Amino acid sequence: MKLGIYGGSYNPPHLGHLHAAVAAAKYLELDRLLLIPAGIPPHKQLSEGAPEAEQRAAMTGYMAEQAALLAGIPVEVSRMEIEREGKSYTADTLRALREQYPDAELWLLMGTDMFLTFQAWYQPETILSLASLCAFGRSENDTEELFATQREYLGKRFPNARIVTMALPDLVEISSTELRAALPAGKGGKYLTPQVYGYILREHLYGTALDLRHLTPDQLRPVALSYLKAKRVRHVLGVEEEAIRLAERYGADVQKARVAALLHDCTKKLGLAEHLALAERYGIELDEEERAEDKLLHSKTGAALARAVFGVDDEIYSAIFWHTTGRANMTLLEKVIYLADYIEPNRNFDGVDALRAATYESLNKGMALGLRMTIEDLNRRGKQIHRNTREAYEFLKG
Repeated sequence: MKLGIYGGSYNPPHLGHLHAAVAAAKYLELDRLLLIPAGIPPHKQLSEGAPEAEQRAAMTGYMAEQAALLAGIPVEVSRMEIEREGKSYTADTLRALREQYPDAELWLLMGTDMFLTFQAWYQPETILSLASLCAFGRSENDTEELFATQREYLGKRFPNARIVTMALPDLVEISSTELRAALPAGKGGKYLTPQVYGYILREHLYGTALDLRHLTPDQLRPVALSYLKAKRVRHVLGVEEEAIRLAERYGADVQKARVAALLHDCTKKLGLAEHLALAERYGIELDEEERAEDKLLHSKTGAALARAVFGVDDEIYSAIFWHTTGRANMTLLEKVIYLADYIEPNRNFDGVDALRAATYESLNKGMALGLRMTIEDLNRRGKQIHRNTREAYEFLKG
């Protein structure tokens, strides 16, 4: 197994880190990549007011999910340096990884500055005895002369070392220092993945002070996406897109439709125990079926979280609350969100085109067909049909 190791303070992790990680993973044909946030960086002090180590690890986790999608390999965050006392020396990390993965081919990834000063690191000979080195730079023209000189120097000093260098195909020129300075002024978001940027805003990191209870849909978008797994982001953005079209067609409030769409899956990634804890915290009454099925719970806990954190009104709350099961006599906005979730552009199941056609012919026709399809699918899979879904369908038939 080829295992990549990419460490750093990740304060914060930005698109430069992401593109470098993905490019190196593909260049080296890695099987797996570990991102390792430093506990106490040995080569520099963390900036004043830097996020806690757990927050840096959380942001790195968002980047890891995106990197895994782009690189097509498992990308994980290792907490070993955060949990280890003292300075986060790479030599110590590699010793631990060699014990954990005795048969793996370890590759240590680093940028230009780190590579050009590598000989000054703590125990560089130990590092090169445990792992091969891959350094990446901005472009072939900018770095090859420097890289060649450094490769020759390190090759003579550490004759058994394996060292490769590469130029990054997608350059993102931003330093973490510049980014931290830009964030309090509402700038710099374009250099971050939406989930990392949203996490920074909702946790009020780096001097940001966004009022989460008074957000426009555009301000809400990255914050809402920070509650999701990376693979769900595309779906939620598709639901927002579809909700706008349906709201405009049928006269619903477009802004409310966007907010409900962006937040409808905000607790989707939680497990059953976490849903039950939220339901208890927010006083949500659950039936026996809901207590056993987290897929039924995320709409209710999501609505509660949307109201508690973002201050959504009753109409938006209700649209999120009923978007999974539906109910009898649904409001216009409830129908818009239910169907936008069902037919958003990324959906490609059998029958979705017929459902889209019915929805744009009549909202009630779309609802009736969607509910019938849900009931038939649950019957095929031997799953229980929630009473609210049955009542919604019977109401429309009547």
